[in-house]
Amino acid sequence: MSEAGPFSPVVRLAERVGRSTVGGIEGIGHGASLLAESIYWTCLGWRKHQPVRLPAVFSEMMEVGIRAIPIVMVLSAAIGIMLAIQGIYTLKMFGAESRVVIGIAFSVVREFAPLITGILVAGRSGSALAARLSTMKINEEIDALTSMGVNPVRFLVVPALLAMLVMLPALTFFSDFISLFAAGIYVNLDLGLSLAAYADQTLDILSVDDLMHGLGKSVLFAFLITLVAVVNGAAVTGGAEGVGRVTTRSVVHAITAIVITDMLFAFLVTH
Repeated sequence: MSEAGPFSPVVRLAERVGRSTVGGIEGIGHGASLLAESIYWTCLGWRKHQPVRLPAVFSEMMEVGIRAIPIVMVLSAAIGIMLAIQGIYTLKMFGAESRVVIGIAFSVVREFAPLITGILVAGRSGSALAARLSTMKINEEIDALTSMGVNPVRFLVVPALLAMLVMLPALTFFSDFISLFAAGIYVNLDLGLSLAAYADQTLDILSVDDLMHGLGKSVLFAFLITLVAVVNGAAVTGGAEGVGRVTTRSVVHAITAIVITDMLFAFLVTH
């Protein structure tokens, strides 16, 4: 025993790493099964006389999308102006500040709009979904649904997933417009470039592929946000403290997944 003593911290560290790894793999597997079950109930629920409830989907769309418009507008405008400021400042070193529109257009549509919108929705709607599901599990409401013959995935998960798949790309497109418009106003004030000329340059630079690049990311982010929130909500233990931990963990995991996915998506598409 005395010889094993010095190695006990290493053993405990290895044990923690192992448990975290196994827990992560279990979470990925749970998310994959939830996705498959959600697709099943979306496509075939009507055959079992348990179709997805459209009022629930519309309610989730209001919460995820419509009520997020003000904060998306504010952050998108701030991002657009920030890109214009930094772009003009950097390009002035080379006397090429008139080319700032290229950097703004590509940065907003391909990267910043989907990334910032995804992070915002993860912090706002993803955390709310995780908190709601974890509270329902603690109160045994999910078990009550199962005992009544109501599938919890169809009743709780599918409406949130469908709403996220519709509203996150819509918010991303809205963020594109607001960011480019706000950047155009700053460019007009700083460089004297008219909004009409700015718009013409932006439309000449961007293509449908650039737009679909950002919207495609937002679709992936929608899946990630919903599945991460549901997996964490279902893994709650304890009382109110457990709900708080689950909510925080859901936001951290969702944002981490969004950033890593964004990096991988950009690498795969541009190579």
